[in-house]
Amino acid sequence: MIKLYLASASPRRKEILELMKLGFSVDVAPANEDIPKDLSPESAGEILSARKALALKEKLIADGRFDSDTVIIAADTLVYLDNARLGKPTDAADAKRMLCMLSGKEHSVCTGTCILTAKNSVSTAEVSNVYMRAFSESEAEAYVNTGEPLDKAGAYGIQGIGSVLIDRIDGDFFSVMGLSPKTVCRLLGTLGISYFELLK
Repeated sequence: MIKLYLASASPRRKEILELMKLGFSVDVAPANEDIPKDLSPESAGEILSARKALALKEKLIADGRFDSDTVIIAADTLVYLDNARLGKPTDAADAKRMLCMLSGKEHSVCTGTCILTAKNSVSTAEVSNVYMRAFSESEAEAYVNTGEPLDKAGAYGIQGIGSVLIDRIDGDFFSVMGLSPKTVCRLLGTLGISYFELLK
């Protein structure tokens, strides 16, 4: 019986796997997040998600919890504005600064996804374009005061209060949120695992 692990502490990714009706455990291990600045968003997303999956694999092996039935899902979401990467804000002032930069502009969100088993691993990355409506500094500050932006790359959550700041997206909503169900299903299939056979 397959033992599925989500290599992420993100509440959003946990929620998405729950929506997919998958039985899984959440476990994380520290992974190197340093990447060359000249990497494409897609390459960066694939590398970072693969590092997270491998880090958890090593932890599970050390704990005696990794075997032929283990499957690890890892993901990493990156936000770019004018080819510059926007990470998680350091504090409320930094979150407000990022939001004011994004106001009225298009930016890109790349989510890399890696699924790893004892025999193989597959990874991919998808880029979506997000268009923010123009909003005032006072709106940005009010949003920051909700606390929602403080743990999110780009300082907003598309699935929460931050949705009111977004005009439209070209791409996969769930990928912008942090993990695409269709991507998970496709990568599982590439590894010979049927998503529908994993339903709890």
